[in-house]
Amino acid sequence: MHVVIMGCGRVGSTLARSLEDRNHTVSIIDSDPDAFRRLGPAFNGDKVTGYGFEQVVLEKAGIRRADAFAAVSSGDNSNIIAARVARETFGIQQVCARIYDPGRAEVYQRLGITTVATVKWTADQILRRLLPAGAEPDFRDPSGTIRVDQLPVPSVWVGHKTYDFQVQSGSRIAWIDRLGEGMLPTRESVIQEGDLLHLVMREENAAEAYSVINKGPEEH
Repeated sequence: MHVVIMGCGRVGSTLARSLEDRNHTVSIIDSDPDAFRRLGPAFNGDKVTGYGFEQVVLEKAGIRRADAFAAVSSGDNSNIIAARVARETFGIQQVCARIYDPGRAEVYQRLGITTVATVKWTADQILRRLLPAGAEPDFRDPSGTIRVDQLPVPSVWVGHKTYDFQVQSGSRIAWIDRLGEGMLPTRESVIQEGDLLHLVMREENAAEAYSVINKGPEEH
């Protein structure tokens, strides 16, 4: 892929280096040429000085051959304008904009522009680490119907099959983090001490699922 990024702050520079590490080509735009120092000497992509919502600047960054565009500058208005130009003028389908105002983020999400509401995302991440397991999910689908949770395995389930865990709790184990690696459970997989379960469940069933999980397995 070729990706164009607007904004060479901490997020933009990290994103640019991460994309290059994955063998994608990158052009990064910033109005301040000093910002490109964050990229380091190993960065091989194009550095374009200018404003990422101006068509001539986007052209210079290779927007016509781009597969994706990310607007991650420090200004909500600039990010949204640039994202809309990339999508509506140049036809880029994979467009993402960083937005600080959660209210605005929801509005532009409905317009088809994927947004990351920085403040809300950070607050959600902290909440998940402060509150008990199951209080806040890792992810909810846009309809609020399905949630994904991380759960350090309760000791009462160690030694039991993942199949029994799923049947009794009404949840599904999407994958397990075990000893630093991800694994997909099979019907015969057994839960081990130290496992981190990634659970998928319906929002309406979450309270009942956690009640069963915390109570422990029913012996047959």
